[in-house]
Amino acid sequence: MPSPSNTTQDDLRARSIPHMTLSTGDTSSMTGPPPPMPHYLTSEGRAIKRFAVEGNAIFTGGAGTLALVNARALLEHGLSGLALFDLDHSKSAQEIQALKADFPNARVLSIKVDATNAEQLASAVKLTVSELGSVDILCCFAGVVGCTHAIDMAPSEWKSRLEINTTGSFLSAQAAARQMIAQNTGGSILFLASISAHRTNYPQPQAAYNASKAALLSLKYSLAAEWAVHGIRVNSVSPGYMDTVLNEGSGLEEARRTWGERNPMGRMGVPEELTGVVVLLCSQAGGYVNGADLVVDGGQCCF
Repeated sequence: MPSPSNTTQDDLRARSIPHMTLSTGDTSSMTGPPPPMPHYLTSEGRAIKRFAVEGNAIFTGGAGTLALVNARALLEHGLSGLALFDLDHSKSAQEIQALKADFPNARVLSIKVDATNAEQLASAVKLTVSELGSVDILCCFAGVVGCTHAIDMAPSEWKSRLEINTTGSFLSAQAAARQMIAQNTGGSILFLASISAHRTNYPQPQAAYNASKAALLSLKYSLAAEWAVHGIRVNSVSPGYMDTVLNEGSGLEEARRTWGERNPMGRMGVPEELTGVVVLLCSQAGGYVNGADLVVDGGQCCF
């Protein structure tokens, strides 16, 4: 296809574009209906199997609070192996060691990787497969926030938010999807979006962060459409204000009070309140959920 700088009208009329392939959904495809529950299972067994998490997962931003809480939940539901991708694992060494101690039958890896570096991601995925055997789930939790008035924002800050939150998520998804396609096993990819993708935050100004998270919603739709034929489901979760160390401190007291007062439930969420949705999307229970965004915000988006 001609480059935009020298494209003529004749070039435009003669060009062709690639076409995505949708699955047929029959039993020979990667999106066929699941087999029925084994008849020998009890009601309790059926409940456990419905939300069983199988295979191995990668978490980007894996040393962060939200990633570790949700990684623990997946391990509780049967995850076999876990790779935590992050630039610095030392800040959460104690929590990571606790995962290894609490789940001795699961492999837990800590791999240093920059989620915005495609080469590092490819190498990290390759290492994960060599250690765990496969990549079946990807949860993109790497991200940064910033509160700057748009009129004062430096171009570097704008680019940084988009590079880490949006481009990093895309590159991570691309690296994982390539492996899932090579395995021919399908998989689940989950983006961590935000209520900031749906509504403008108050009182803090954060245009770059909001735009970066809104972009993930569109990206999720595109990848869900393109990759379903390979049995890969792509979804996102949009948390509201979570009561983590990132939202603590005396300087945030007024903002925290505002966030609570503007929420129908009158409070911020706790990280564990995300785990049910994450388990759903990564388990058989979410087998027909694709291209969805699930908001977990206590009703913040009602206003």
